[in-house]
Amino acid sequence: MRQKITTEKIPIKLWLEEIEDGTLQQAKELANLSIAYKHIAIMPDAHLGYGMPIGGVLATKNAIVPNAVGVDIGCGISSLKTNLEQIERKELKEIMSEIRKKIPLGFSHHKERQDESWMPTIRTELPIVSQEYERAIFQIGTLGGGNHFIEIQKGSDGFIWIMIHSGSRNLGYTVANHYHNKAKEKHKQRKEEQPKDLSYFLRGESEYENYFNEMSYSIEFALQNRKLMMERVKESFKEVLPQVEFSLFINKPHNFAAWEKHYNTQVIVHRKGATRAEKGEWGMIPGSQGTSSFLVKGLGNPLSFNSCSHGAGRVLSRAKARKVLDIKSEKAKLEAQGIIHSLHHSRNLDEAPGAYKNIEEVMALQKDLVNIEVELKPLAVIKG
Repeated sequence: MRQKITTEKIPIKLWLEEIEDGTLQQAKELANLSIAYKHIAIMPDAHLGYGMPIGGVLATKNAIVPNAVGVDIGCGISSLKTNLEQIERKELKEIMSEIRKKIPLGFSHHKERQDESWMPTIRTELPIVSQEYERAIFQIGTLGGGNHFIEIQKGSDGFIWIMIHSGSRNLGYTVANHYHNKAKEKHKQRKEEQPKDLSYFLRGESEYENYFNEMSYSIEFALQNRKLMMERVKESFKEVLPQVEFSLFINKPHNFAAWEKHYNTQVIVHRKGATRAEKGEWGMIPGSQGTSSFLVKGLGNPLSFNSCSHGAGRVLSRAKARKVLDIKSEKAKLEAQGIIHSLHHSRNLDEAPGAYKNIEEVMALQKDLVNIEVELKPLAVIKG
């Protein structure tokens, strides 16, 4: 921990030395929530979000805040190790070409209904999930846009790795928006002087149970989405390199809320752009396009509610990145490293390396949260 702010209702503990004004204001609003428990934790990749900072961790005793999970419920990362120690550039290009044929990117969905066995089972009444279910069968196994990616990497352990970052697609987005609007109605009824973007449901309210169930389904759908994409990536590898084998699948969401025990109390921990890092637990912290990512094991630091960063974190908003960054120099950074990248047009500059914080500095700020197990250097990147 680098800073502690004690001017608000509960303390704010920060794992960064500098924080932009808007992000700090959002952290203070969290700390003044009537339902917030113990303290607020702000990770080293923190930046401005909607209502709550990306990289924020909020614990509550008997309430759930839809906007403290966010619109991409269950968004997270999956990694897979191969038995390959080297891969030729020509082979990389062939594999990436096959991946693009099998996995729709951006706003694209599958043209055909996917095998329903990939869909999580609906075990209870889920009105929004049920409404979106048929559309979701065409969305499962698709990447999406923004900062989502498929990356082939060379690990410091000597092996080639695959990493996928994606979420719950339109299913989770629809669930999130529906319940955030419902929470704002509750906020209006309570007549509270607190930000409506941090509206919540109290335990015992029907919407609390409904949101928790639909959020849980969306988290499971996001995992299945990444698993199906990983199967398609494996197929692409095998078409080019039939001898390849795979092991050590790791999955971690970073937009979710879950019941956990902290300070001898059962609480709901909301992580919005933050990764759980219990002692010995595997996690992944990706850099930006063109910089290292890290496989880590958690140290179980109670001050962060056993959490760590979910990535490098933005230093420029999407709009500002497109305005101030130079496409030629950003591409040159990637090409100097020999990376097969996805930075082709100025409209892609919001995902350029210069739009993100320095991942080495972010990792240095959280040495008390995680241990680095494997450093992963990018070889080829597909973005949405």
